[in-house]
Amino acid sequence: MTRSKRVARAKGATPRTARVRERPAEGVSEDKIRYIETSALLADALEGDVSAQRAVRRPGRVITSSLTHAEAARAVVRARAMGRVSSTEAQALVQALSTFAQRCETVVVGEQILERVGRVFPVEPVRTLDAIHLATVEMLGAEPGSVTVVTRDKRVRENARAMGWSTE
Repeated sequence: MTRSKRVARAKGATPRTARVRERPAEGVSEDKIRYIETSALLADALEGDVSAQRAVRRPGRVITSSLTHAEAARAVVRARAMGRVSSTEAQALVQALSTFAQRCETVVVGEQILERVGRVFPVEPVRTLDAIHLATVEMLGAEPGSVTVVTRDKRVRENARAMGWSTE
């Protein structure tokens, strides 16, 4: 089993529920992981934040949580319902999110991740969905120096740094 398959199956994900990229992009170290958290993805997709766009779209090994896909899809529905985007724009956003999903490995939120959410994080308080993201990164089992958490959320960023991961 390749390393990327092992990571995608991280404690709770199964081969049927995890999207797996067989190898990292050419010239990119397999040991470097970029975990994309929902706030960064939405800053790119909905807000047009240029720095988020660069961070999210940077080539390399990208991992996210099934939670990210759910939150992002819901954000598009909400944006459309609130009139923030047109029907055409919402369709384009759905397509962009689909493209993102195809280029990343997805860890399904499973029982072990949910159990981890109930324990203390270095910088409390942490909201439940943020804790799910942090627990997902933790469950990857990667060395802290090999993980960059891409986020726009202050609590996630503070905890990621306290847990030894770099942030962007």
